[in-house]
Amino acid sequence: MIGVLALGVYLVVIILWTTLLKRNVGEAMMLGFLVAAAFNGMNAMGAGWGALYDALTDEIVYATVIFVFMGYLLEKAGVMERMINLLDALIGGRRGGSAYVSTVASAGLGSIVHNQAAIAATVGSVTIPWMERSKIDRTTAATIVAGNAGMGITFPFSASMFVLVGSATVGPLLDINSLIMPLLAGGLWCVLHRLVVTALLVRASGARATDKENRPLLATAFRQGWMTLLLFVGVALPMVLTTGAIAEVLGTWTGTKISKAVSPIFWIPVVLIVIGVVLGRDKLPRSARAWSGLVGSSAPRFGVVGITVLFAFAGANALATTGLPEQLSGLLDGLDLPVWALALVVGLIVVAVAAPLSSTATMAAVGTIGVAALIAAGVPATTAAVAVLIFSSCEAAVPPGGAPLYVACGIAGVDPLHTFRRMLLFYALPLIGIGVLVAVGLLPV
Repeated sequence: MIGVLALGVYLVVIILWTTLLKRNVGEAMMLGFLVAAAFNGMNAMGAGWGALYDALTDEIVYATVIFVFMGYLLEKAGVMERMINLLDALIGGRRGGSAYVSTVASAGLGSIVHNQAAIAATVGSVTIPWMERSKIDRTTAATIVAGNAGMGITFPFSASMFVLVGSATVGPLLDINSLIMPLLAGGLWCVLHRLVVTALLVRASGARATDKENRPLLATAFRQGWMTLLLFVGVALPMVLTTGAIAEVLGTWTGTKISKAVSPIFWIPVVLIVIGVVLGRDKLPRSARAWSGLVGSSAPRFGVVGITVLFAFAGANALATTGLPEQLSGLLDGLDLPVWALALVVGLIVVAVAAPLSSTATMAAVGTIGVAALIAAGVPATTAAVAVLIFSSCEAAVPPGGAPLYVACGIAGVDPLHTFRRMLLFYALPLIGIGVLVAVGLLPV
């Protein structure tokens, strides 16, 4: 059981480094990788180099970094602000409209950016003061923004998804193109959950509609922001070209397997960056030096994410060489549980690990094993992946919580401790339930 021991030590090192020593998760994943490699004994050097090389040459590591940069660029270009204003004009006139805009905007931004802290910062900076003007108390506003940030994990092309499909454990069982639509369906179930929670919190808060004078005119907001909807076209185009009937027609015409020749992982962020540059050209730099400054200022945002994903991949690869997947799967199989109970156990393990770690680190540490266990129990591979990704989206919802919670509370100026009970009650526990229902097939994906 050397692999299970390696996993235990790996988790303890990461948790202590991030919580006790208050160091960033990128450093923790680097240290965890070294620990995992060390459990290969005399072959530690070879196994470690092989694991790191596989991670360095993986297309998914590139994709994660470029997606984060894309989100930063769209924020600086003012594209996201125009999208939020359009949503405000459409639904801001109803009671608690600011909270619904926050939820819908988080879902829209999450489907593009996927970084939970970035979603909380971008949406929260606009909607938390707006919710306060609508008589929603600041603690509730921070709770809504932090809880909504997790939707970035439950839509296609998040870093957590990339860690999963690129893992040595279950990656060979998952085709990224076949996972897109099920994960989109899972994301929509999570959007529905967030809308129900928002309605409950709005009703309890005594919120009111946004004053007409503080609400953008629909005609103005539409004129300024309708083109931001092209971002969703940019996401859809590579997906449509590489899946379904259109891909088959193009493949027959060109004599090439389109899903192999055109990589959605590569082209989606490229297309969205081009659209963002066109839409936000008035706010973006006009000289090479200014562009260099913009790229440099973005480095702290995607630098840690890039290091985290790189060494999450490397650490997962190193753990795989210890025999961990087979050992942990054997232990879970030995439980002889029905699918719903096994899904619940997997969900509780993933959520417990997600409390101190990011969703990306959680997926690398235990998510892949959870997916493998569910597949072994007869759950279809894509369904198992969607369920575990839903579990892992609890980064901000379980004390001590992740970066999105502290970002939201910092904007609102409230003590994070005041949000813990509601985050658990309204977000973490329902998400576990949604994941279990997806795993057993009661919520179709």
